[in-house]
Amino acid sequence: MKTYKIASIPGDGIGPEVVEAGVRVLQALADRDGGFTLEVETFPWGADYYFEHGVMMPEDGLERVKAFDAIYFGSAGDPRLPDHLTLWQLRLRICQGLDQYANVRPTRVLPGVPCPLRGIGPGGFDWVIVRENSEGEYAGVGGRAHQGFPEEVGMDVSVFTRSGVERIQRYALELARSRPRKLLTLVTKSNAQRHGMVMWDAIFEEVKQDYPDVTTDKMLVDAMTTRMVLKPDSLDTIVATNLHADILSDLAAALSGSLGIAPTANLRPERDMPSMFEPIHGSAFDIMGKGIADPIGAFWTGSMMLEHLGQPAAAAALMTAIEQVTGAGKTMPRDLGGTATTEQVTAAVIGAIEGANA
Repeated sequence: MKTYKIASIPGDGIGPEVVEAGVRVLQALADRDGGFTLEVETFPWGADYYFEHGVMMPEDGLERVKAFDAIYFGSAGDPRLPDHLTLWQLRLRICQGLDQYANVRPTRVLPGVPCPLRGIGPGGFDWVIVRENSEGEYAGVGGRAHQGFPEEVGMDVSVFTRSGVERIQRYALELARSRPRKLLTLVTKSNAQRHGMVMWDAIFEEVKQDYPDVTTDKMLVDAMTTRMVLKPDSLDTIVATNLHADILSDLAAALSGSLGIAPTANLRPERDMPSMFEPIHGSAFDIMGKGIADPIGAFWTGSMMLEHLGQPAAAAALMTAIEQVTGAGKTMPRDLGGTATTEQVTAAVIGAIEGANA
């Protein structure tokens, strides 16, 4: 029997609530499957840790999580702290420190979930957005000078490397090749950003030659928002820079019904270091502690983690359980128009998992 070591980092806000629910669901799957077990260790890093220690995570934190097969992350962000501090000292420190350069965000309309696009129901679109996750607009290069004076200046420099661009484009092309439609759309802004974005376009023209079986096209990022809304069925796999894909994936989540159901995988494809899996909804401090957070994003994220760990049957069983619950429509969280609590949604999904084993 295979045992997987999971580092749980619940983080801030509703993160601990949805991660705790996710761990329960994953344990139910392990019990149902019988072919693997999970050893979950929780690390209390985040804003509360910061107020006690002055940092969001300890100096040796990266070395400690390297010993695990995967990381299950909740959220980073606290209204008592600047957003850039919580992000750079926790989530981005892990993503960049472990070189998790492929951020993968699937989006589709689940059964029973109302889609804000007219006439679109389950199966209306099925996208995967691949986000460059290690450099670009979030490279962290720049600075501020002459602070407090009229000539104060702030600079953020986007850093694109040929190796970084090529590896994420190849990852996206391989992913597109593995999907039924074999269709990939490149998103840049090369009409206005004439250096880094033009390089993205040029490298793509080179790299795609190795994938003649994949149909490709490209869009400017502003036009892409329109296409996602008006022609969603024309898209399948999408690759974009760190910033552009970050924004587009939030739009995609909203078009699928809610940010609360959207998952993310921060992948280290070489598998020499652990990958990290997280829902994209953020810390949502306005509902923290009320017991109403939607755990479906954490569950879908857990399915992606199981797939990455080599348990595709368990991953598929989890998605089936989620879709059974949303499709029935009786236990819907508030962001999906229902009144169910976090606990009720969790119990319903576990019930669907256990029922499949009956």
